Amino acid sequence: MKKQRVVVGLSGGVDSAVTAHVLKQQGHEVIGIFMKNWEDDDDSEFCSSRQDFLDAASVADVLGIEIEHVNFAADYKDRVFAEFLREYQAGRTPNPDVLCNAEIKFKAFLDHAMRLGAEKIATGHYARVRQNEHTGLFELLKGLDANKDQSYFLHRLNQAQLSKAMFPIGHLCKTEVRRIATEIGLPNAKKKDSTGICFIGERPFRDFLNRYISKEPGPIVDDRGRKLGQHVGLSFYTLGQRSGLGIGGVKEKGAARGAGEHAPWFVARKDVPRNTLVVVQGHDHPWLLSHHVQADQASWVAGTPPAPGCYGSKTRYRQPDACTQLVQTSATAFALDCTAQPQWAVTPGQSAVLYDGEVCLGGGIITAMDTVDTMGTLA
Repeated sequence: MKKQRVVVGLSGGVDSAVTAHVLKQQGHEVIGIFMKNWEDDDDSEFCSSRQDFLDAASVADVLGIEIEHVNFAADYKDRVFAEFLREYQAGRTPNPDVLCNAEIKFKAFLDHAMRLGAEKIATGHYARVRQNEHTGLFELLKGLDANKDQSYFLHRLNQAQLSKAMFPIGHLCKTEVRRIATEIGLPNAKKKDSTGICFIGERPFRDFLNRYISKEPGPIVDDRGRKLGQHVGLSFYTLGQRSGLGIGGVKEKGAARGAGEHAPWFVARKDVPRNTLVVVQGHDHPWLLSHHVQADQASWVAGTPPAPGCYGSKTRYRQPDACTQLVQTSATAFALDCTAQPQWAVTPGQSAVLYDGEVCLGGGIITAMDTVDTMGTLA
């Protein structure tokens, strides 16, 4: 492998730390960059950026590489957080990690790295990139650890971005990454993985949204129109949500005690015009299963959309690929037929991502889906 100057995004976590180690072992000139993407809560107990930087600096010291602290907070607020708020205020559920990768890590960070004379950038994502020997195009591949694969979050990367990207741990399992970190004495070898959205941290999600989005309480009704309670604002709920609804079971008149009244409730719809939250009982309720999905803001890794046909797809992270038919496509939008394998709790604002085996083709933002209601009509 040609030895290159590679700028690594050091987050303070174990994945990026081992990424830097692997690159150095391969003989590359490695420079670390710590990206500060959020600063509104710098003194908050929930904001870990200060400790993360100390961890990243400790890793750089052990590995013997330079590290630079770069503030991308303004870019993040304009390109990611503003869109995050717009989507929630519209009643949708966005995925800021997808936007962060496309706009910050592989745009603002990439541009900064190029100014430092980098030939490549590297991150600790569990994904892989290769150049197709026949077409010359760069392909985004799933990480080999199926439980950690992050290609879903990277599906908006284009040819220019992928041509500069390296994912050195994409072929490793998480257990192997931690083993390497322990073996070489990295100070963060046992550091807990970060969870949730980066700018929210470990704080309660509803508490965070309260600071930016006004509440407008309204009714919670079931699939028969019966009022069960009151929601605190549609923005604070997502389709498929089970906890935090504040409602109990509804017993059928004349039914035996305990019959069906304890089945869990799930959010099935958000009726924005009526400010009404619709819930149903049972994980497999028809209103939670979608047979068709539409998406826009499509982004195709190859630069052009794939031909209509059968592909694997994900409509949310951490779900197995579903067998779907791409029935309509363009440079900016597409439609999926999921009749063969109906998709559970498809959520507007989330990403629908397509795969051809291990190759991630791209995806888009879910705008609409249909379900079958109890009367057998499309909703």
